[in-house]
Amino acid sequence: MAEIATIARPYAEALFQAVGQDAASASVWLDALAAVAANDQLRQFADNPKATSAQVYDLMVAVAKVQLPANGQNFLRTVIDNGRLAALPEIGRQFKVLKNSQQGTSDAVVFSAFAIDASALADLSGVLEKRFGRKLNLRVEVQPDLIGGIRVVVGDEVLDTSVKARLEQMKVALTA
Repeated sequence: MAEIATIARPYAEALFQAVGQDAASASVWLDALAAVAANDQLRQFADNPKATSAQVYDLMVAVAKVQLPANGQNFLRTVIDNGRLAALPEIGRQFKVLKNSQQGTSDAVVFSAFAIDASALADLSGVLEKRFGRKLNLRVEVQPDLIGGIRVVVGDEVLDTSVKARLEQMKVALTA
């Protein structure tokens, strides 16, 4: 079976070209559809030979609770008709990468030992945008095992200033 990313790429690129400058609003409904498509029970229903494409489409739209524009309806029907519902979450991820590239931004995950309030996050955002040289869409995840500090992941770049990382560095230095 082909790699899911390979299957998803042409769908994500075609949708990105079809929506043009409306990528931000398309991203909203695509994220909702991708979340629904990630559900195992829904995919099991879609894989049932007794379920028609129209039934799967209607269920997807009802569960996603989003108003699909005409190009969104056509896109979802195409994905269902081609049996690519399992690839929809990956299509959403690849579409988001294309959208971020168009906007000159990147998604970033900030792992912190403690919750970060809004003002501290705004200050941190400014510092990180200077460090990485682009606008960042920050998402914070609390990870208590870091002990203190933060760990930032932007694509394949990692900035780790956590206490845990420093302790690991000291351990390596002492055992070398």
